[in-house]
Formats: sequence, C-alpha cells, structure tokens
Amino acid sequence: MIASLPPGYDRRAPARTVDVTMTTVGVPAGWPATEDEARAVQDELRGQVVLDEPGPEPGTGHVTGVDVAYDDDRDLVAAAAVVLDAATLDVVAEATAVGRVSFPYVPGLLAFREIPTVRAALDRLPCPPGLVVCDGYGLAHPRRFGLASHLGVLTGLPVIGVAKNPFTFTYDEPGAERGASAPLLAGTEEVGRALRTRDGVKPVFVSVGHRVSLDNALAHTLALTPRYRLPETTRRADALCRRALQEAAQNAAGAACSDAGGAQEATMRQAPTS
Repeated sequence: MIASLPPGYDRRAPARTVDVTMTTVGVPAGWPATEDEARAVQDELRGQVVLDEPGPEPGTGHVTGVDVAYDDDRDLVAAAAVVLDAATLDVVAEATAVGRVSFPYVPGLLAFREIPTVRAALDRLPCPPGLVVCDGYGLAHPRRFGLASHLGVLTGLPVIGVAKNPFTFTYDEPGAERGASAPLLAGTEEVGRALRTRDGVKPVFVSVGHRVSLDNALAHTLALTPRYRLPETTRRADALCRRALQEAAQNAAGAACSDAGGAQEATMRQAPTS
C-alpha cells in the first residue's frame, strides 16, 4: 500500500527556499586527467568506505539531494544541493555551483565529472546537509566505489545512491507492491537492492555509499518517495541544477556576444580612413 503524504507536505505548494547561492568552480589542482589515474584514485580511496554504521534515522533531521546537468556545447556542468526537512520534505536551503567539465564521459568514472561542482554546492549550503542522496551508485559499481561512496569518503557525510537503472548488475523483479525489494547482484554478491517505490511501477536501485546501512538506505528512499517513483531529493535537485545550467549558459552566451561586440567595435575604431 502506498504510504500517505508526510505531515505538512503539500505537493501543490512551491518550495520554500531559505537560502539560494551559486558559485563558479574550476577543475581542482591535481585532479585525475586519465582513466588510469582515475581508477587508481578509486582503488586508493575504496578502503576508506565505512559500512558498519547505520546512518541517520529515517524521517529525522536534514536530507539533501544532489544532482548535475551538462551543457556539452559549452563544456559546462551545473550541480545543485537541495536540503529538505526529512520529516516534512519542505525545502530548507539550496545552493548551486557551475564549472567546466573536469573529466571525459567514461562509464564507471562519472564521479570525476561531477564531484568538483557537487562539493562546491554542498560547501555553499548554510546548514548541515545531513544524509546526502545521489542520483547514482555507491557500492553498486564495477570497483565498488561509485559517486555516492566517493562523495562520502571525501566529505565524511553519510551518503546513499538511488539510481534509475541497474547499471551492469542483475536482479529478479521485486513484488508489485510499494516497499518490495530484491537483491541487486554482481554474480552472487549483493551490491544493492531493486526497490519498488510505487505499486506496479519500475523499481529504483538503491546502494550504500558511506556510513549508512542498506536497510536504512531503503527506509530513507521510501520516506522520500511518498508519491513519485524518484525521491523528492532527486526531483528537487534535478530541477534546480537544470535552472542553474540554463542561467549559466545564457550568461556565457551573453558574455560571448559582448566580447564579439567589443572586438568588432575596437576593429572599427582602428580601421584606417580613406
């Protein structure tokens, strides 16, 4: 049975934003530039993932969604971090960051494209983020170190991944009712769960990132999906990063036009008269 909406949650009401900030970031010094370098970093940091903590109690404190959007034509990436009250799902604060894409698109290495701007957005929040929910994977990763694990190790925050597809892993279809789940498998190893968040709707794929148990990750995901398939954290962060990217692209286009206009004016001033 689908759970009722949390107290105080009104899907018709606009999100109340306490603080909105945007920052522009560059590629960090020493950031991996090749696939081999990136995989070496994953192998080095993987041993720091904490798997023996339960994590925050579902429905308490803050829970923060992070997501990114890309403008491939301008080589831009925008990240958003949206903090929700875990009990009401009201927006508490949000922040964005925009930067240049810091790594090529390589499946299994997407964290290296996303983390610089995601961390910048998290750093701009005016309040503690609490549990962080990524639109991606944690242990459900070829090297057991996806974005949710990578972000957790670098920040020390409890992080889970809630993905839209199973990546390269297999699963048996969970029961049709909300809350049903089935192991997400790499061979015989369980790396996450396929979780049904709405009756009869395709499951989402939940994996531990850092400092959260799998059972609590599932409970958090259900608490964040009172009406839709995807968590409210992901839905809010997705909408915000898209707006931030659109604004950044418009600003970049405007700056390019200004530069072109200035160059043309300078050329006209310098042109010899007949």
